[in-house]
Amino acid sequence: MYSIYLHIPFCKHRCAYCDFNTYAGQEDSIPAYVNALIQEINFVGLHTQKKNIHTVFFGGGTPSLLSGPQFASIMDALHAAFTFTADAEISIEANPGTVSAEKLTAIRNAGINRISFGVQSANTEELHMLEREHSFFDVIEAVSLARKAGFDNLNLDLIYGLPEQTLSTWQSTVKRILDLHPEHISAYALTLEHGTPFGRWSSKGLLPLPDPDLAAEMYEWACDTLEQNGYVQYEISNWAKPNRECRHNLQYWRSLPYLAFGAGAHGYADGYRYSNALRIKTYIERLTNHQLPITNYQFPLSPATSNQHKQTPKDDMSEYMLNNLRLTNAGVAESDFSLRFGSGLLDIYPKEIQELVQNGLLERKNPGIYTLTKRGKLLGNQVFIRFVE
Repeated sequence: MYSIYLHIPFCKHRCAYCDFNTYAGQEDSIPAYVNALIQEINFVGLHTQKKNIHTVFFGGGTPSLLSGPQFASIMDALHAAFTFTADAEISIEANPGTVSAEKLTAIRNAGINRISFGVQSANTEELHMLEREHSFFDVIEAVSLARKAGFDNLNLDLIYGLPEQTLSTWQSTVKRILDLHPEHISAYALTLEHGTPFGRWSSKGLLPLPDPDLAAEMYEWACDTLEQNGYVQYEISNWAKPNRECRHNLQYWRSLPYLAFGAGAHGYADGYRYSNALRIKTYIERLTNHQLPITNYQFPLSPATSNQHKQTPKDDMSEYMLNNLRLTNAGVAESDFSLRFGSGLLDIYPKEIQELVQNGLLERKNPGIYTLTKRGKLLGNQVFIRFVE
């Protein structure tokens, strides 16, 4: 089974902490971008046998800036190019302040059945600090409208470890989110990325650095509280009601293939890691003006591809460990590793596994499954780096 990621890089406003490939003030390019996206889908679909697709994810940016008819056109192109399973999970990211009853109904009618709302916080001051343009009242309204439009699978995204954030404001946010009864909750620690305004302000002492010990306390409190409210933590930063895990993200974490469409989109299929041209204008031009013969391309690449890397077995093993160890319950199974790579897990990583177990960061569960310990979840990067050369 394959998955598909589509990148929609448009935003009304680019938040100061964001380092994604997004652009503000270019909404006039949306129609041409949608046409280019459809051309890329057609290109890849025409030059391979129809792949079976079980998840689709519209990420961004702010995909909800597209209209209902534009989503319908993209979905029509996907269905023409690929074969969808009957229960395919089709997700869209949305900002709470960019949806209406009419738009949500149109999106649902286009076949999209899961929404991930970028909430981040329920605290007004924190939302202002993050430069989010919505209020928590917008979140409540968006969730209500989504339910009325027929969505029964909602994720709410949160960020913790914010500058000057207190444990009590974080607890208030989580409690208010629980009152909305989403099927899925994601909670990520703020990272101050190089090149973002947050990163520059922090380096100049203009933004107080988040307290790592407090962030750890926030994380542990969220783990306990979400579990008490019926959510299962299945990945370091993700919780779901039973059988409501994000199947698309599980495709990434299980190191399974996914196709990528759109400006700056990254994909992994047929032994390639690849990415598309970043800029909207360049992406549109490449799909509109490509004249190269088809022999210059190989599935899953397209005229938009700007970088490609043919994976080695060692690349795949390393990425498998990094991705699968994020899964807090499933972890890395010796049997699955052997089936994939034809070698034993302890034959390839004997020293790494032994030291991580001895240091209390990994534990072995029967039969032959390695997962992060409670301490390992807090120090995940120290675990992952052991499998990166």
